[in-house]
Amino acid sequence: MTDQAVRSSVPGAAATGEGWLGRERELEELRADVERAGLDTLGGRPAARARVLLIAGQPGSGRTALAEEFARQVRGEYPGGVVRAVLTEPDGSVVPLERVARELLEGLGVPAPAGTAEDELLQAVRAAVHERRALLLLDEVAAAEQLLELVPDHRGALVVATAEGPLTGVPDVRPCTIGGLDPRSAVTLLSRRAGSEIRITVDPTAARRVAELCGMQPAALLLVGGWLAAHPQVSVLEAARALAVHRDEPRALVRAFRLVMDALPRNAARLARMLPLVPAGFVDAQLVSGLAGCSLAAARAALEDFARLGLLRPLGAGAYTLPACLHPLLLEVAEREERPADVTLARARMWERTVRQLRACWAITEPPGSPARRELDAEPAAIRFVSEQAAERWLRSRLPALMTAARQAVAAGELDTLARRLIAGLAQALAAHRSPGEVEPDQYRLHELVLRVAERRELHAERSAALLNLGDLDVRGGRPAQALPRYRAALEAARRIADESDRGRASVRSMTSLGGTYGELGDWARAADWYGRALVLVQTGGDIAAGTALQARIGAVQMCAGQWTEALAAWRAAASGHRRLREAGACAHALSEVARAQEYAGRPHEALRTCQEALKWAEQADDRRMRAALHLRLADTLDRLGEYGAARGHRASAEPLTAADRPPEGPDFVAESGESPAVESQTKGLTCESQGKLQESNRLQG
Repeated sequence: MTDQAVRSSVPGAAATGEGWLGRERELEELRADVERAGLDTLGGRPAARARVLLIAGQPGSGRTALAEEFARQVRGEYPGGVVRAVLTEPDGSVVPLERVARELLEGLGVPAPAGTAEDELLQAVRAAVHERRALLLLDEVAAAEQLLELVPDHRGALVVATAEGPLTGVPDVRPCTIGGLDPRSAVTLLSRRAGSEIRITVDPTAARRVAELCGMQPAALLLVGGWLAAHPQVSVLEAARALAVHRDEPRALVRAFRLVMDALPRNAARLARMLPLVPAGFVDAQLVSGLAGCSLAAARAALEDFARLGLLRPLGAGAYTLPACLHPLLLEVAEREERPADVTLARARMWERTVRQLRACWAITEPPGSPARRELDAEPAAIRFVSEQAAERWLRSRLPALMTAARQAVAAGELDTLARRLIAGLAQALAAHRSPGEVEPDQYRLHELVLRVAERRELHAERSAALLNLGDLDVRGGRPAQALPRYRAALEAARRIADESDRGRASVRSMTSLGGTYGELGDWARAADWYGRALVLVQTGGDIAAGTALQARIGAVQMCAGQWTEALAAWRAAASGHRRLREAGACAHALSEVARAQEYAGRPHEALRTCQEALKWAEQADDRRMRAALHLRLADTLDRLGEYGAARGHRASAEPLTAADRPPEGPDFVAESGESPAVESQTKGLTCESQGKLQESNRLQG
């Protein structure tokens, strides 16, 4: 951004303070203000609230660079480090506080579960900054309310904010208002950017005049210096005259901007006007190639030229950022000179290119020879990635811009099909390169975007799927009550799907999710009711596997409810289904649950016979853990029947089976659990709470 202007003479240089120009007085004032007693100090004691320093200045004045330099100088006094967030998008829209809080928590290394409410996230930010004694750098604050929500109640932390003007309503804040650089620093910056000090020193009066026409503003000086570097035969006096042509424009930055734009070739000027379309101001050759419909080599050359002129700031590794102060100026020119249809076409080309890259980012993780890899091999070399590591680095470095692109694509509303493909590609790439816990917050936001498009286009299948996915994330985040209305809305959307088979699948999934969530809440009657409704639909379609799984879920919740007769019937049906499907391990588990229900119902002899049958199936499945659990259950049942010798035999049979699973230290294997990988597939959907209640019931009965 233009704030780099006062940091270094070379765009993209390391932020070490080398080449810093001017602002020494402002830095001293900021340092003094940290220790100064606040305006709301009572009894000589400062308020129990973090100190807030505000740097105010017009776009292009270098306010962010000053904040960064100050943070660099004092960061050693804050062991928690410096965490940053931008509160206003380049297009002027306010960033939601939920996104700001997540960005800050990520910088602080604090997990933020998907779907967490904004108030909870903000509280987590304040607590984390308090605990770590961190420095919070909030850039482009649009309103006092944004700032107040993030200020921690702890004097040990520090908040440094930048804004265009004073923020009334923030207690105890003295704005450090900055204008232009001092004349000497302004001329030095111009000299460094122009690439030849001789041109400046031979005509100091003209150089001073150029600096004055630039308002001593770093961004304007960067642009004019870049223009001088691109025109080595032009004198500084001629530059002053060229700037004076635009002296009717009161804003110095606009004068410098017009000078640069007027000198661009036609194609380059058109490409520059398209730059505001890039997401989050992030620019690379791939995006520009899509925008302009040009080759990758031509895009790289154009970006290098723009960076030399000061229209872009290099980030390294072929990436650039569009200065926020130039975004509205370029957008104004584009709206005046570009046809809306051409803008839409350029945006579509850019997103299409991004979709292809996201597909390639996912495909590189697939096995060699797979359809995805064959599709990837057919792509041009410019789209492909050489390795999974390269793809993961690309995704990580561009994720904020990609998330912004998804939001912009949905908000535009013109290219919803492309927007859906972009969201799907991003979700697929994230799932391939990140763990489920890491990806959930981003996927939550992507599902919300899909929901917006689906509701706008009345795409009932996609609306149902998005609601179900959001509900699943709510449940995993410990918010089952919030998931219930989503699941109900998903069911309503599913009932409106035209295709019968799709309608049935979506309805079953919705009902099953409702059943699982009610189980999570301990409402066994409603859980069994929704599972039963889903079972009716499944049986109508003749899906034996799905019906068997639902019978197992019904049996599990009926056991939790103490409805032994109903649980017995459900588990018997589940066992029958597994016999038909030839799933030995799952059948053993279902029969063990039948035996459990029989024993709870006071029918121990029937439970004994059923448990022996389950043992045969467990032996057929070669499930050691299940066999051990069944032997011990048989021993307990035989003890209750008074057959102690037979009980000792079963315990002896269980001993070698449990030896391999027993940990080196700690308590013996808990035989009553009797769970195995096959079991997990049976009770999937029965939540941790309900399983815990069931296991506790088992221990009490044992």
